[in-house]
Amino acid sequence: MSDVTAGESSGARVPAQAPASAPAPGGSGGGGFRPSLGGLSLAAIWDTIRRGDIALALGVMVILVVLILPMPAMMLDLFLAISIIFSVLILMTGLFIQKPLEFSSFPTVLLIATMLRLALNLASTRLILANGHEGTDAAGEVIQAFGNFVMGGNFVIGIIVFAILVIVNFVVITKGSGRIAEVAARFTLDAMPGKQMAIDADLSAGLIDETTARLRRRELEDESSFFGAMDGASKFVRGDAIAGLLITFINVIGGIIIGVAQMELSFSQAAASYTLLTVGDGLVSQIPALIVSTAAGLLVSKAGVAGSADKALGQQLSGYPKALGMSSFVMVTLAMLPGIPMIPFLGLAGLAGYLAYRSGRSHKEVAEQVRIAEVAAAEPPKPSEPPVTDSLKMDELRIELGYALLALINQSAEGDQLTEQIKALRRQLASDLGILMPPVRILDNIQLGANDYVIKVKEVPAGSGQLYPNHYMVMDPSGNQVKLPGTHTTEPTFGLPATWVEGQYREDAALRGYTVVDPATVLATHLTETIRGNVSELLTYADVQKLLKEIPGEQAKLVEDIVPSLITVSGIQRVLQALLAERISIRDLGTILEGIAEATGFTRNPATIAEHVRSRLARQITASNQAPGGYLPLIALSPQWEQAFIESIVGDGDERSLAMAPSKLQEFVRLVRDAFEQAAQLGEVPVLLTSPQTRPFVRSIVERFRAHTTVMSQNEVHPRARLKTVGSV
Repeated sequence: MSDVTAGESSGARVPAQAPASAPAPGGSGGGGFRPSLGGLSLAAIWDTIRRGDIALALGVMVILVVLILPMPAMMLDLFLAISIIFSVLILMTGLFIQKPLEFSSFPTVLLIATMLRLALNLASTRLILANGHEGTDAAGEVIQAFGNFVMGGNFVIGIIVFAILVIVNFVVITKGSGRIAEVAARFTLDAMPGKQMAIDADLSAGLIDETTARLRRRELEDESSFFGAMDGASKFVRGDAIAGLLITFINVIGGIIIGVAQMELSFSQAAASYTLLTVGDGLVSQIPALIVSTAAGLLVSKAGVAGSADKALGQQLSGYPKALGMSSFVMVTLAMLPGIPMIPFLGLAGLAGYLAYRSGRSHKEVAEQVRIAEVAAAEPPKPSEPPVTDSLKMDELRIELGYALLALINQSAEGDQLTEQIKALRRQLASDLGILMPPVRILDNIQLGANDYVIKVKEVPAGSGQLYPNHYMVMDPSGNQVKLPGTHTTEPTFGLPATWVEGQYREDAALRGYTVVDPATVLATHLTETIRGNVSELLTYADVQKLLKEIPGEQAKLVEDIVPSLITVSGIQRVLQALLAERISIRDLGTILEGIAEATGFTRNPATIAEHVRSRLARQITASNQAPGGYLPLIALSPQWEQAFIESIVGDGDERSLAMAPSKLQEFVRLVRDAFEQAAQLGEVPVLLTSPQTRPFVRSIVERFRAHTTVMSQNEVHPRARLKTVGSV
């Protein structure tokens, strides 16, 4: 080291190797100097100490040197004080840490503390045996003070106190903490595979990320290493206690022998002097050992306890107010016994009772806060503003009711009846038309009249009417006005005259042969006809995809052959919609797909394909229009009108359209209406029979004034059907 300092007066430089008392050369005694020790400046020594690794290495070397070389009494006092404060620091750290892994260096610290005490024991033994004849201060003032304080002038008391401390440390604390450390190490190692699997499972499930999993694995490894090291480190405490006991025994026996045999002291003088020194030395060594053993016991017994020791113990001991109350009662009972001092027992009883009261009130406050939090959590959240995208959603079917009709959807007999009728309607439509009816949304509308309702298809009104709860709609099958007191109206589905009567006239109406219908049935019937009239619009692209996916396996190959090479899913949708528009069931989807496969060989027009499919469904169409007598009533289109329609068709191929004069159309409409009215008078519901070429164009006209009239071509009449002509146009 060649560091130098500048003199204050002369500016001369003083070598650091110069003695501390040497004046600065070239100066007058006012030159500055740097204190040094053994050729090293104190600043350099301090810089060395500040480096933790070098300081630790120096400390361990000093402990080893003490084991070999003698130590002055003054130096021994200093190191004994260091041993005591070091032990207290270890104990306080063990009390304040939150979990054992925060003091993972404890096994190393325990080894260093044990080595320090053993080294000081050896150094004090050397001083006691060498200078014990000179007096009780031969081994330093710390040992003398502990000996005098504990023994009180009687070395027998000192020996007994020392023996008790050794027994407490060796038998109770050291043995218990060693056993806890052993069991904790064993259980920790046994639980490692399960904990590692739990970490891997959380990582695979996405509950934690890779970084968190790595930290948990590292913590698990540190925990197993710590408890394994604590199992071995507990043996240091046990060995320290045994060594202290043996050293004390050797010092007493050896000291008496040396004092009597070599120093020519009497036995009583030798016993008094050496025993005081030995007991003092043992106390100075065993008190730090007892402190460190307590710290080790606290640390290994802290597993499973969260938080610092004071908080954990305070929360758990005060967690049961009844226990504190019973303790207070027991203390009061003991204070009443004869001969027992009342003041300390009653004081402790009052303290325990006060703690029980405070703890009970605190528990009630916490329970109330928890209850309030649960109530707040149970309350429905405030409705947030719905997103703008909700406004784009559309109901396929909707029924809007006036406020007087809300009883139909409440939990009542009529409400249950309406719900059941809608469920039955879904099954009926699936059976009759081969489609699944979309859900029906029922809601109230304050803008409607009290007894009004509206049926909407894709949020466009498709039907409306009036209902009267607790009333019945009565209709005359002959179409005449009902002769009963009530509110005259028109039946909303078919437009027949009807009357709403009160419940007391129900039996009277039935006896007169009238048709009696409750409000829920009126609404369900109107909904049924509305759906049948608009069923083609309710068949969506998604519905068609679902039908094609659910088709039986033997027909699935047909779908693969024609979709999308010959026709797209949307093309099939248009064909099915064309069939449903004329109320033709699409349940026989296999036959329909076969007809589509045939028609795509000569056309791609969905309307033309639908006409071809109708001929494949001749048996079904004929059967659905037969009269109760088993025959097919029909009104034939005359050859003159057939020729008129053929001559009015313009365009070629898929671009054909009808261009008939308006006067001619009006005449045709009049003739059709007259023919069907005459058939109705005969009690027949006939179909209009045309040629295949003119059927689509005739249908486009007839549906405008007779939407429910069936128009069939000659190809759609099954060969085995019985025919009955009831008229002609």
